[in-house]
Amino acid sequence: MRYMATYDLMESCRNANQWLGATALSLASYPVFSMVPNPAFQWMAAWGEVTERTFQRMVAKPDWGIRTFTCEDGKDHLVNIETVLEKPFADLVHFNVAGRDPLPRKVLLVAPMSGHYATLLRSTVKSLIVNCEVYVTDWHNARDIPVSEGKFDVEDYTLYLMDFMRQLGPDTHVISVCQPAPLTLAATAYLAEQDPTAQPQSLTLIGGPIDPDATPTDVTDFGRRVTMGQLEETMIQRVGFKYKGVGRMVYPGLLQLASFMSMNAERHARAFSNQIVRVAQGDAGDHDAHNRFYDEYLAVMDMPAEFYLSTVERIFKGREIARNEFTVAGHKVDIGAITDVAVKTVEGGKDDISAPGQCVAALDLCTGLPDSKKASHVEPEAGHYGIFAGKSWRNNIRPLVLDFIDANSGRHAPKAANSNSAA
Repeated sequence: MRYMATYDLMESCRNANQWLGATALSLASYPVFSMVPNPAFQWMAAWGEVTERTFQRMVAKPDWGIRTFTCEDGKDHLVNIETVLEKPFADLVHFNVAGRDPLPRKVLLVAPMSGHYATLLRSTVKSLIVNCEVYVTDWHNARDIPVSEGKFDVEDYTLYLMDFMRQLGPDTHVISVCQPAPLTLAATAYLAEQDPTAQPQSLTLIGGPIDPDATPTDVTDFGRRVTMGQLEETMIQRVGFKYKGVGRMVYPGLLQLASFMSMNAERHARAFSNQIVRVAQGDAGDHDAHNRFYDEYLAVMDMPAEFYLSTVERIFKGREIARNEFTVAGHKVDIGAITDVAVKTVEGGKDDISAPGQCVAALDLCTGLPDSKKASHVEPEAGHYGIFAGKSWRNNIRPLVLDFIDANSGRHAPKAANSNSAA
């Protein structure tokens, strides 16, 4: 019960700060104060606006914001986000461009369940929708999932990925970003053993911790320093009475956010101070660079406790994937069973979360795969975020990934779109 009280206390603190921001904004914006030439009210309103927006975004799931797409016919077509497969902990969604003939490239984009929503891959989706039929794993916030739905750990995650791959069929190309890379590799290997006809045609692993010890980082060092008992005692809480998942054990999103921000506390503090100045001077906008970034960064979701703890224990501490000792539902998965699925790894030279060497370790595990079906790429100047979003992704990595898909699709390369854009 004390964990539930702690969860509710965090939510109360967040709500109080949002209220303080809203109150300061309302008070300082009261018309009568416009008669008083005191800049203090202007600064107070700016502080209130930034504070209210900041704490409000922490509990709001961001919108995908992909509404239209300009096709080769020069017309804007609506983009419908359709649920293909609905499950308790995640949905498989399709970005269907209305009025456009289905494209030959079918891509399953596996989003991470590491604190942020799948919308973190918004720019990745927008870049791929130009040339591909894009499907995304849309993971649910654990606080909204009733306890009656049961547990969800790394094995359940792997089984979910297998169900999604089966749903889409063998002509699918899978792109896995960051955290799910090792589990996506395991899911593909499990399909190779149990249901070979459901395997995807290619698998691209981007910045994932296949072997966390290959190149240690602060993340892997943290996993080594703390014990599982310490993690469970300090990080795990029960969802409070406000949400459908009341009583479910979770790693709270607000606690995750505090950890994220503490890693670069000075930079974040400076960013918010500068934003308050811009608002006070009238130079800020609802969709300026600060708000675009932090609206997404601050939107966090709770992770099931079983998933968080089993990830640390089995992927990072036990290195079960790296040692090819991973088991699912009592079955030992053999990564070497992958013989037909082409595998490509992508790493960022300046990635301080999943450093170069961690992801490419997947190729050594694929002992049954010929070298002709293996590929790797290191983007020298890219950090962790840059390898799946931003200029490094758009200009350098995305073309290589699409070429890899075409080379292993068994079909002629699709006609490239010239001036298409998603909005």
